[in-house]
Amino acid sequence: MKTLQFTKEIKAPAQTVWDTLWNETTYPQWTDAFNPGGGSAVQSDWKVGGRTLFVDGKGNGMISTIKTKNEPYDIVFEHQGQVIDGKEDTTSEKVKNWAGSLEEYHLSEEDGITKLKTSVQIEEEWEETMNKGFTKGLEEVKRLSEQ
Repeated sequence: MKTLQFTKEIKAPAQTVWDTLWNETTYPQWTDAFNPGGGSAVQSDWKVGGRTLFVDGKGNGMISTIKTKNEPYDIVFEHQGQVIDGKEDTTSEKVKNWAGSLEEYHLSEEDGITKLKTSVQIEEEWEETMNKGFTKGLEEVKRLSEQ
């Protein structure tokens, strides 16, 4: 497992950046960088220990839970499995290789500038996709937040 880290400075309050990351209108816009035209969505009860799904337009994606949350400054997701063609998988050997991996978002605000730090634990085969996705996606978070 490898951890990738990304940082972006954004001229907007932390709450604005948080809302850009997680609201149903802008989430698909910035996550389009990972799966262009895929229609990404996040479905969550937004509770620690609750259920969160990161899915594409076909309903395929990741099953996760929120480990910690301190809106608008921190949220940590723990990935637990995947959904493919409507079937949930949290027990296969493939999933066990990465189950428990974390995806973190940390925001700090000073003088009207929010520093967004993200990290994601991945298997090496996903490194190029995640590097491209987060680099382009966080640039879109910046653009949307600064409007």
